[in-house]
Amino acid sequence: MQTFLTHSYTETEELAQRFAKTLKGTEIIAMFGGLGAGKTAFTRGLAKGLGIEDGVSSPTFALVHEYDGKFPVYHFDMYRINSFDDLYSTGFFDYMDTGIMVIEWSENIENALPENCIRIHIRHLSENEREITIEGAESL
Repeated sequence: MQTFLTHSYTETEELAQRFAKTLKGTEIIAMFGGLGAGKTAFTRGLAKGLGIEDGVSSPTFALVHEYDGKFPVYHFDMYRINSFDDLYSTGFFDYMDTGIMVIEWSENIENALPENCIRIHIRHLSENEREITIEGAESL
């Protein structure tokens, strides 16, 4: 487990860009953290680290956004997922092993996450500070 402290949106993105360099292409990244914690900012930095320059935004209403870069990235938002049927209807299981899955609000699908997924916990400390803990990944 690795823990980092970032002091700005930019530092959060830069940390995620470094993290992206450790990825092999089929990881499942489960993100945990409250509203405004920085999950989408982290995902935006991860995408930049994989060569994706298109506007990465939260897939709150679409449920999943797809991006092409060094690897395909599937960015899920599970905020509104309340049951296994809801999860199944997103196509979630069809995406496994086809690219990198980044899942916001993983708290809502905890029982469906594989044991070997990478877990990222983002804790909002102040307006600009975030504590980011990464479990199950290579060292940065």
